[in-house]
Amino acid sequence: MEVVHRVQFVVPESAVYRNGHANNVAYLQWMQDAAIKHSAACGGTQLAQMLGATWVVRMHHVEYLSPAFAGDHIMIVTWVANFRKVRSLRRYKVIRVKDRKIIAQGETDWVFVDARSGRPRAIPREIADCFGVSDKEPEE
Repeated sequence: MEVVHRVQFVVPESAVYRNGHANNVAYLQWMQDAAIKHSAACGGTQLAQMLGATWVVRMHHVEYLSPAFAGDHIMIVTWVANFRKVRSLRRYKVIRVKDRKIIAQGETDWVFVDARSGRPRAIPREIADCFGVSDKEPEE
């Protein structure tokens, strides 16, 4: 089980907008991409599909601490902080690799839903077991 997942990439020019740094929407996309990669890596995506379920976002919260620029090497660190009946809280740190500075942090409240009806459903133990839970912030 991979409780903490890390994804590295280089900020593309396409993420930069008129202020000269990465657009706030890009951070949200990076965080979502990291969550999806974590789910695929630990088997959660495949298991959810087998159960006829999927995840949808209820809420995002992002705190922007410092800008990212085209060409910056970035690492997203993500982990699941908790599971409740139908919801799961996932946290993120966005780190600039060259100076290890946290440039953003955030969280997403995900809801486990039936893929056909879109209605929330209880998160099965086997789904929670795929991800594990970390109530402490991981080391970068």
